[in-house]
Amino acid sequence: MRVPIISLYGTLIASIQFDLSDELLFRLKEDIGQKIDTAGAKGLILDLSGIEVMDSYITRGISDLAQMARLMGVETVVCGLQPAVAGALVDLGLGLRGILTALDLELALELVQEQTKERELVWESP
Repeated sequence: MRVPIISLYGTLIASIQFDLSDELLFRLKEDIGQKIDTAGAKGLILDLSGIEVMDSYITRGISDLAQMARLMGVETVVCGLQPAVAGALVDLGLGLRGILTALDLELALELVQEQTKERELVWESP
């Protein structure tokens, strides 16, 4: 099983609709790294709406994936966290520090577009 990754207007979207195992998370990191490299993506959205349970390992893996993307010049936005998952992460003292979040995919796309514009303005400044 693989997480589908689509490209839309320069943004990669990975919609995770099932709980991630360690193996699937590792494969997802590899797949996204390759897609960033070949697609020339400007943004990455991780839609976690299908995840019902996130432990510390999966949370760390998502954070590492976002950091990998950032090192490749791609900002990551996480969206779709279910209320119970978000609450559990807070209760456990886990979080997605330093990662942009959005309520849903539509807002995540808007956020990626804003981030891309800001980055382009910084690069164009004298």
